Amino acid sequence: MNDLEEVATLLAKPEPSTQAVARSRDRLQQRTRAGRARRRVGWFVPGVALVAAGAAAAVVLATGAPTNDGAPVTGKEVLLMAAVGAERTPQGSGTYWHVTRKWSKADVPPMESWTGRDGKRWIKGEPGNPPDAVVQVPAWMTLRLKGAKVSFEDLERLPTDPEALKAWIVERKGNENDMSSSEIEGNPTFPLLTLITELPAPAEVRSAAFRALAATPGVENTGAVEGGQQLRFPDPEGGEKSIELVVDPEKARVTRANLILAGDGGVAWSDTFISVTTEWTDQLPSVKKS
Repeated sequence: MNDLEEVATLLAKPEPSTQAVARSRDRLQQRTRAGRARRRVGWFVPGVALVAAGAAAAVVLATGAPTNDGAPVTGKEVLLMAAVGAERTPQGSGTYWHVTRKWSKADVPPMESWTGRDGKRWIKGEPGNPPDAVVQVPAWMTLRLKGAKVSFEDLERLPTDPEALKAWIVERKGNENDMSSSEIEGNPTFPLLTLITELPAPAEVRSAAFRALAATPGVENTGAVEGGQQLRFPDPEGGEKSIELVVDPEKARVTRANLILAGDGGVAWSDTFISVTTEWTDQLPSVKKS
């Protein structure tokens, strides 16, 4: 049995051993380092769809797909490894869920949000707000999933089985004015992506979302880049543009993406990557009066 067959067999099991997971991760890290050694720097001309936000495109480091004795590591395998990693990643705790999106140009400030467990939310870097001001937003702008508000408690009650999670998403009722066309049609791709990128979903739920996305037809791994493995998904809206994610399977995190999924159902695309970081924190920056 070669390494990839062993990884596939391992990830098909519901409870792989810690030692086996570590061996599989070591192999992926070795392939990633080999891919980075072959990396070529590719400069992309900024052409960002987030015109109102003034977002700038980032530099993408291009590389060939990592291999194992000539066999590529597939997008499905990367997502399944991330699912295993998510199950073993501590949930973390804090008063606020902090999300930061960063662009490549230094003169474009990052966009940040802090969401309290009571649903209250503050933002920084929103176009039109005073520079460096942390502003509390209306209640309707709190965390959302498929056209409706979602609380921390709601996320903790989500199914932890991939098929059950997809079924829950399909059946979820929300305002169609706040949904993308694919969500209205019952495609769970965008809500699943939201669960692994920006929402404070529990570890078991994030694992289920990674597993559900691994079953997406057409998902590809285009190679090792800075921050992880670059994956490509077909646009569930049927457009020509593909969803691009950089996934760190070891940390079970999406580190960069070429789109922002807005809470009002909008999808803002970038020609290159926007970095995304999430964390729990007990610190809320001072709220400035406008």
